[in-house]
Amino acid sequence: MRPLGPISPDAIRAAQELNAGAAIRTPLVRLPLDDETRRIYLKLENLQPIGSFKLRGAGNAIATAAETSDLAAGVVTASVGNMAHGVAWAARRAGIPCRVVVPDTAPQNKLAAIEALGGTVVRVSFDAWWQAIVTHQHPGEHGVFIHPVSNPAVIAGNAVIGLEILEDLPEVDTIVAPFGGGGLSCGIASAVRALRPQTKIYACEVETAAPLSATFEADAPKQVDYTTTFVEGVGGKTVLNEMWPLIRDLLSGSIVVSLEQIAAAIRLVAERNRIIAEGAAATSVAAALTGRAGDGSVVCVISGGNISFDRLTAVLEGRIPEV
Repeated sequence: MRPLGPISPDAIRAAQELNAGAAIRTPLVRLPLDDETRRIYLKLENLQPIGSFKLRGAGNAIATAAETSDLAAGVVTASVGNMAHGVAWAARRAGIPCRVVVPDTAPQNKLAAIEALGGTVVRVSFDAWWQAIVTHQHPGEHGVFIHPVSNPAVIAGNAVIGLEILEDLPEVDTIVAPFGGGGLSCGIASAVRALRPQTKIYACEVETAAPLSATFEADAPKQVDYTTTFVEGVGGKTVLNEMWPLIRDLLSGSIVVSLEQIAAAIRLVAERNRIIAEGAAATSVAAALTGRAGDGSVVCVISGGNISFDRLTAVLEGRIPEV
């Protein structure tokens, strides 16, 4: 795949208009802390209609594709859950079929949500699912493939989050966003760099799957070992080749956190803000709490809240959920 270039401000504004009737403008709230040297804010994308930010990119991608493609055969995506929900929701709204390739490690609550939204689940091995991510297709599937990460229209939809953050907190020092493949962090950075270039944007990863950290260290995409945990939706085997130039130009680095730090962050936002964050979403708060994102005003993107009750219960009881 060819490397992706910058997302233009015009494309971001167009995405904002196209998604005005679907994605909501989510609030930015303060995380109450005793430490006043660090002002942490939460961008609550878990409040979107599907419980995650993915509705923004999926809706924009389908609306954009409809302008140039015949969508009668529907759309196909590959996702561990949240992008699947976004594509299925947007496809149902557009009146077209949707098929979703998912890894066999995907939790049942997310699969049930896909089917409830009208999507058809295609379960494959993790390796086969990852191959669909890399090749932008899956054997035997028809329809327009909506890539969950390296699709300019998806990234432009995600970038609207950056516009909203700047509207609510114009002098934000740092933004921290979970890293699954770079679509969210690069989208936000595309908008913010154009309007406030001094703001730093960090990606955050879990230590059991941190290809971006290894890639920054090597200055080239590196393959890493991947361990399945309750923090699905972030990490992978490697950074996609087509995403690396954009990531390198836009992001300030990667902050890697542990499962224990992520679980503590889930408990913290539940206690202080009465907010449910899934594992991937809580990586941003865990990263900010390490101090490695700096002081001043730090915005943590709470990317989703789709965590099963069993896993949430385990975390609230002080345990690391089993997979």
